[in-house]
Amino acid sequence: MWAYNSIFYQIYPIGFCGAPVHNDGAYAPRIRKLMDWSAYLQELGVDSILLNPVFESDNHGYDTRDFRKIDCRLGSNEDFAQVCRDLHAHNVKIVLDGVFNHVGRGFWAFQDVQEKRWDSPYKDWFLINFDGDSCYGDGFWYEGWEGHFELVKLNLRNPAVVEYLLECVKFWVDAFDIDGLRLDVAYCLEPEFMKRLRSYTQQLKPDFVLIGEVLFGDYNRIVNGEMLHSCTNYECYKGIYSSFNSMNMFEIAHSLQRQYGSEPWCLYQGKHLMTFVDNHDVTRIASILTDRNHLPLTYGLLMGMPGIPCIYYGSEWGEPGEKAPGNDYALRPCFDKPKPNELTELIRKLIRVRQKSDALCSGSYRNVVLTNHQLIFERATENERVMVAINASAGPFTAACGDLNGSVTDLLTGEKMSLAGQLDMPAYSIQYLAF
Repeated sequence: MWAYNSIFYQIYPIGFCGAPVHNDGAYAPRIRKLMDWSAYLQELGVDSILLNPVFESDNHGYDTRDFRKIDCRLGSNEDFAQVCRDLHAHNVKIVLDGVFNHVGRGFWAFQDVQEKRWDSPYKDWFLINFDGDSCYGDGFWYEGWEGHFELVKLNLRNPAVVEYLLECVKFWVDAFDIDGLRLDVAYCLEPEFMKRLRSYTQQLKPDFVLIGEVLFGDYNRIVNGEMLHSCTNYECYKGIYSSFNSMNMFEIAHSLQRQYGSEPWCLYQGKHLMTFVDNHDVTRIASILTDRNHLPLTYGLLMGMPGIPCIYYGSEWGEPGEKAPGNDYALRPCFDKPKPNELTELIRKLIRVRQKSDALCSGSYRNVVLTNHQLIFERATENERVMVAINASAGPFTAACGDLNGSVTDLLTGEKMSLAGQLDMPAYSIQYLAF
């Protein structure tokens, strides 16, 4: 699967393009802005883009009105088709946000139920009780997503709903040549729906990728041969920033060992979960870290650990952003153009190193040196062995270990050295050492 060796770049289009927060019904080809960034993404080393909702919606994109029409605030279907052709021309694959658990109150089928009530042929597309009432005074009760009644839950046990959604996916492949989907709130989706989606999309495109949004729990439940190829690794997301803020590298090392170690009880050997340091739903990494010197180290860890790394737009130059109650748009800003800096250049180097290394993309995981402030772990395949060394301390540290022995190359600097059972680690440093 191509995604296992990819570097993703996530964009929330409504915010990125500077579109109005509420759908004003006015057409504007803002989505074409992505074409101004495609060369930058290619130079950065990104080879896959994850776009949050682009289809017609009431407000933020997750309240869909029409799965077959690009949101008028972003442009037209033809505008987006040109964007997709341009991204592909820059060797960037396209993964869209598949919001299949719920729709907005403006969704055409729900509006038909509002008008015709029990006479609507779409009444069974939703979980409705005509003996109750909604908080909007519809004259019937319906299930919303996690108590958000602006998000009307779809009945994924209804074959007609499933067929409709699959037809929409085929339309996206035919019209935009997309390469995969991120499944919003995948932990809420019916398992049989995900199985059907996997089978159907493999027929459309044998290498079509499905990545689920999952918070915590057993990721094996939906990442398997019948359902999804990957899911978001929120356990390690929390472990990354928390380990630096508490100066306790044992936390992330424990999670990585638990997930990817060689012992029989390790959970996800051979799987590729999506890894990240921030996204459109959480405070940006530059704002959540208590010591900004750790910012480059989080990306050194992200690119060295198992998984599929995903960068959130703007965070590659250290953009701040704090999640505020009821206002996620602080996390979803509009930038006129990229603002690369030294952090961006480091990330570019890290991406280049990872893309050339089978060990970093697919190798085994083993903790080698572990203290509160330092972590050295090994990624290895049959033909390659790489040590990732991180010193979170404000002072230098010398790591002593029998595994640190022999001729090595620092993949970030190109420097060659010979180790004799120890490694000198400068303050706030990242080293990728190939043995």
